[in-house]
Amino acid sequence: MTFVGVERLERGVSLREMVERALAAAIISGEMPPGKLVSAPGLAAQFNVSATPVREAMLNLEKRGFVEAVRNKGFRVTDVSEDDLRQIVGVRRLLEPEAMQQLAGSLPETALPELRQMAETIVAGAQSGDLRSYLEADQRFHLRLTALLGNPLLVEVVADLRSRTRLVGLVSLVKSAQLERSAAEHIELLEALASGDGDGARALMDRHIGHTLGWWAGLPEDDAESAH
Repeated sequence: MTFVGVERLERGVSLREMVERALAAAIISGEMPPGKLVSAPGLAAQFNVSATPVREAMLNLEKRGFVEAVRNKGFRVTDVSEDDLRQIVGVRRLLEPEAMQQLAGSLPETALPELRQMAETIVAGAQSGDLRSYLEADQRFHLRLTALLGNPLLVEVVADLRSRTRLVGLVSLVKSAQLERSAAEHIELLEALASGDGDGARALMDRHIGHTLGWWAGLPEDDAESAH
């Protein structure tokens, strides 16, 4: 497993934050699967950094529920049960499609350039197989849209639900048609919002979240949808 992008620090972002982002993306995408045992020294060697920022990152990830400490061995990647994932997706489907329907037609034109750039970064990440870039841009895009409704509590709840979501089938979709299609939905969503198509934005957001139980879980969409 190779981690990319920690050799150059972003302005205002600590080494611990960079490591934590990379590890979180690897866990969410399934690159680091549930049950995998890792150690701070071992990860530090892969990142080519000292063990201190890695250990700090792992402790933060433990607080977030991504890993659990294993005495004298390191940390084990936690699992999210199928029932838990369905509950998370169920709550997200109650909140996010409705939010996008409300946002349609009131999207500030000044926000469009930034949002288009995020959507294009998501598409580029899907095309290149850069899952970390894909996931980080995806998170920024959806939370930025949600924030435009002016309800900080909604943003906090959606962010928490998204942080609990695992997409363990994502790593197997690298450079696949399914990943590119789901990435393109961000551009479609933006177009629906900008044109005031509330029903279209709602339906698209619902389908997009549904990929969590389908393509992003390593399952055919038809099978996943029939299980709802």
